[in-house]
Amino acid sequence: MPNTTFTKFVALGDSFTEGVGDLSPESPNGVLGWADRTAFELARTIPDLGYANLAIRGHVLAQVIDAQLEPALAMQPDLVAISAGGNDILRPSVDLDSLMERYDSTIAQLANTGARVIVFTTFDGSFDALYKRLRGRAATYNEYLRGIADDHGAEIVDFWRMKDFSDRRMWSTDRLHLNEIGHTRMAAEVLDVIGVPHDLRPPPFPPLTERTRGEIRREDLEWTRDTLIPWIGRRIRGVSTGDGLPAKYADLFPAMQLPVGQRELRTEQATASAG
Repeated sequence: MPNTTFTKFVALGDSFTEGVGDLSPESPNGVLGWADRTAFELARTIPDLGYANLAIRGHVLAQVIDAQLEPALAMQPDLVAISAGGNDILRPSVDLDSLMERYDSTIAQLANTGARVIVFTTFDGSFDALYKRLRGRAATYNEYLRGIADDHGAEIVDFWRMKDFSDRRMWSTDRLHLNEIGHTRMAAEVLDVIGVPHDLRPPPFPPLTERTRGEIRREDLEWTRDTLIPWIGRRIRGVSTGDGLPAKYADLFPAMQLPVGQRELRTEQATASAG
């Protein structure tokens, strides 16, 4: 039976792992995310768990490797989660063969430490016109990744097959990142994949509302103006929202002291007092 008692959990990647979309003013970089939520749930039964989150929004695979791999290996974690390459797929062109060759080498180095390694496929965002154009590229990336995971004994969170994420209520208004509901759902999936019991449940969904064609068109125009055009502009200029941004937890941090944990503990204590 795989080990589920860890001492050090390290997360690497881009905005997905950093937690963008799951807003939290009390957290470093202003976000929580599935990795923080997973770490705290682990700490409920492993109070001494150390946790590092090296992910930086906007990082392509080469940046993840160059900036995050060596520090992660130096921490000698026994649980590692990595999600990278998503920003490469979104670029106008990408050499998937070269990209996945580098990813293969990276996952091999992590797995060779003896740590349990978790990887993530990309999501099937074909319900959105922008991502539908990239569906073939994303599917190819996923097939590469499934083979890499098999070769190195990594465990895979198959985001592509998690169809409940087609509910837009799991996504932030930028349509690029999960919100609190989505990140909590993802944390529960990660815990399920590694076989750790938990009581993690996403917060309630807001009610579905009927929208007219005019309202949908207005939302699409606002999203194009506020999110898509600035994103394209940054790509043209070669800049990223992550430029100059530090890692949330560049060194091992007590997972039990994460802001999400303190918030939930206060809620639990208040509920117990009220009862």
